[in-house]
Amino acid sequence: MWILGKIQPCVLPQSNSSQEQRSKTHRSGEDEIHDIALNCGVCIFASDMHLLTSVVVLGLCCTLSARTVSGPEEKGLIRPFVVDAIQEAKRLVDDSYLYSRQTSLERVRRNDFIKPSDILRLMKQPKRKARDAVRAADYLEQTLRIISEKTHHAHKRSINATALLSHEELETIERLTGCAGQTLPPPCRTLPDLNRYRTANSVCNNLINPLRGASNTAFTRWLPPVYEDNVSQPRGWNTERLYNGVVLPLVRLVSNRIFSTQDQNVQGDTEYTLLITFFGQWNDHDLSFTPFSPSIRSFSNGINCDESCERSEPCFPIQIPRDDPRLPSGPNSCLPVFRSAPACGSGNSAYMFGGVPRVREQMNTLTSYLDAGQLYGSEEGLARELRDLSNDGGLMRINDRFRDNGRELLPFTKMVSKMCATRNRILNTTGLEEVPCFIAGDERVDENIALTSMHTLFLREHNRLARALRRLNPQWTSEQLYQEARKIVGAYHQNIVFRDYLPHIVGTDAMRRQLGRYPGYNANVDPTIANVFATAAYRFAHATIQPVIFRLDENFQDNRRFPTVPLYEAFFTPWRIVFEGRKEAGILFKSAIPSPAKSRQRHLGSLNLQRGRDHALQGYNAWRRFCGLSTPRNVAELGRVLNNVGLAQRILQLYGSTENIDLWVGGIAEPFVPGGRVGPVFSCIIATQFQRIRQGDRLWWENMGVFTPAQRASLSRVSLASIICDNTGISRVPRNPFLFSRNQANFVDCRSIQGLDLNAWRESGSRGEPGAYPREHQAQGGEHLGQGANPSQEAYITDYSSSETASDGNEILKEQDYNDLQDLMDVLDKRVS
Repeated sequence: MWILGKIQPCVLPQSNSSQEQRSKTHRSGEDEIHDIALNCGVCIFASDMHLLTSVVVLGLCCTLSARTVSGPEEKGLIRPFVVDAIQEAKRLVDDSYLYSRQTSLERVRRNDFIKPSDILRLMKQPKRKARDAVRAADYLEQTLRIISEKTHHAHKRSINATALLSHEELETIERLTGCAGQTLPPPCRTLPDLNRYRTANSVCNNLINPLRGASNTAFTRWLPPVYEDNVSQPRGWNTERLYNGVVLPLVRLVSNRIFSTQDQNVQGDTEYTLLITFFGQWNDHDLSFTPFSPSIRSFSNGINCDESCERSEPCFPIQIPRDDPRLPSGPNSCLPVFRSAPACGSGNSAYMFGGVPRVREQMNTLTSYLDAGQLYGSEEGLARELRDLSNDGGLMRINDRFRDNGRELLPFTKMVSKMCATRNRILNTTGLEEVPCFIAGDERVDENIALTSMHTLFLREHNRLARALRRLNPQWTSEQLYQEARKIVGAYHQNIVFRDYLPHIVGTDAMRRQLGRYPGYNANVDPTIANVFATAAYRFAHATIQPVIFRLDENFQDNRRFPTVPLYEAFFTPWRIVFEGRKEAGILFKSAIPSPAKSRQRHLGSLNLQRGRDHALQGYNAWRRFCGLSTPRNVAELGRVLNNVGLAQRILQLYGSTENIDLWVGGIAEPFVPGGRVGPVFSCIIATQFQRIRQGDRLWWENMGVFTPAQRASLSRVSLASIICDNTGISRVPRNPFLFSRNQANFVDCRSIQGLDLNAWRESGSRGEPGAYPREHQAQGGEHLGQGANPSQEAYITDYSSSETASDGNEILKEQDYNDLQDLMDVLDKRVS
């Protein structure tokens, strides 16, 4: 009996001279084997191995390692089959990317109807540096897959590719595939103004861990993932696998059985406006974007994910259950879904760098900080593309063809496609002018007209600030004007999110425990966006989307010229902003302010559940444990947690065990916490994430030295209402635009809302004009010009726990209406084979 040990690179101990003088005439068979192994570049450790068997084993090994290659890029022993595998993987990935992109572009460039899934696919494609990072990850994963398959064929058994590779070979693969460049920390010392301004991609925010929170890095995990193969396969990949004695239910079945209602059963939220939904989406697009795999066909067998229901990386289709009320069902009936792209150095390979095994992780192409990256971009190339470099004013690029009553609009993208050419089709006419998509710091800017309006609002605010700062400090350079305006807008965003938005979401208790008084910066706190936050908890807002976007006139009455828009006719319609919004000042914000948010249930976001399984999130009970909450074990206990025994019964009929419940289902089903709009588990996760974002941000607006005490005091007075007043034609608004009021007597004149006083930004000796850029409708000499009393010089530290919050509202229907763009597109573009 002999035992074949691990094949690994030879690292031999130094021999003493007496051992080295062994007589050549007395060399044993083992010595000859040893020499052959050295020539092959491997060592075989065995116990009681027979000579003949050893020769056979070495013969198999040397078929893969008979020669070495060297060059200026490679160091150490790099065997030909490794180089061949890298080249084959690159060819395979590049061909697949090219096919997928050409196919998608061809579809959206046609003159006929563009399928929504094609639009979604292009929107969710990684771009620029993110695409490089995803491509490098695919190169690496496919290289190791090819090596594993070839060694499996040679050895007639499964062997992990990394067991056959030396450390030098692994480093070479990492380097030649491009993954090494994705994990190298940048040289922070070479970056200018690092203590004053953020980098576009947020590298070096943390000077100890420069990549922490940067764009194009992996999400963090607060609980380990639960992949079916412990490495990469999603939960539910094997439809026959048992979890606590039962198979996981189909996500579409869960959608149909748990979260479904008719439009007429939709109930309005009498406390909050629809703006809270759109602002939440705007805020989400500052924190996370998980790209799909760029390939629409499987790397391993070439099947097209649009044309097959087979589960083969990256295809992870949603199977249609029997007797589905809306879609044809059957074993070959499915909705095409693509897996999220892996982060570099994770996934099926499970290889080891630095001795640490890696499971599949997903990539966040955005920064983890509240830095208004959705406006400015999360990488340097895009940030520069969005700037107006034709002058020295520090401005953002604007549309060079259209204006909104003289006000600025977003610039158009240079991409040639029919993606946003939806005007004639939606209006059922011909001959009307179409316009391209807008471009902004986040790819999803055109997703709906309300979100586009948020982008437009803050674009105008940046340029308004830059012009005012230039008048105040005419000696400033274009770069300084841009960076200071960007820094101010980032501070706006941080303050509004914490003071005005989060209290209405996570509730009074979480605000008091975790998000109260600013504790200061802590370099040991990791602000990286957690996978569970991006994939489940912060998707709670999908439960607040309503079927229409209201558009009202200047008196907040129904607009006869441009009536209410069905949500499905508001996707990718920049022409509505250009042709329907520009003559009605602030039309979308008027509509958003007095319209109550709703929650409706036509179809639960089954894609949310599929995405959670793709990312291997642990279940509902695991996250309740994480948050220190009770973990229900049966219908009675779950019914008490959900305050709904009937709902608990339906859930357990599907899942069989409380340990199997998908987090998003349990989180959405929970009753609201007092003062919030999520249940306890989502409140915990969301509050924990924002707590870490704030405390782990070296350039947080309240951190000492980021702004002066006078500047912090001025910034603290800015509100979303004042930004709306400063950049639209609206003259009266609710003091808090998130709170719903049917009585317009509660609205206030914009002239009475305090804005930013820029006197605190005047440099010593500057002869520029004082104050902020005036609103067009306010009287000359008003307080908005910054001519009032000097602000306090005391350090301004906010205690957000005392912010005004809404009442409990548990009686309001909050089960999700699945009208989210991604799910809607998949539903409209179903694949039934």
